[in-house]
Amino acid sequence: MIIEPAGHFVAVRDGETLLEAALRAKLSLPRSCRNGTCRACLCRLVDGEIAYRIEWPGLTAEEKAEGWILPCVALARSDVTIRQPDAREAAPDPRPARSRGF
Repeated sequence: MIIEPAGHFVAVRDGETLLEAALRAKLSLPRSCRNGTCRACLCRLVDGEIAYRIEWPGLTAEEKAEGWILPCVALARSDVTIRQPDAREAAPDPRPARSRGF
């Protein structure tokens, strides 16, 4: 997956949502509920194909037709490019590794 406009590249594993892949790659995307209802992660699919983990995520038919997707429940079915200007590299955890359970 490529996340525009910054051009972040993220490998997406089988069965992993686009949001899960981004978080694993230490990228922060807008999010909240992670189940397709709050729409905090709403972004555009620029290229590629997705499928959803749930039958009908919190999008209208018009939004889907315009290319809007919810990465929290979207699974890549091909190489995909999304447009999410708010994607950021996650800040490192300032706590020592010992207090993080390592």
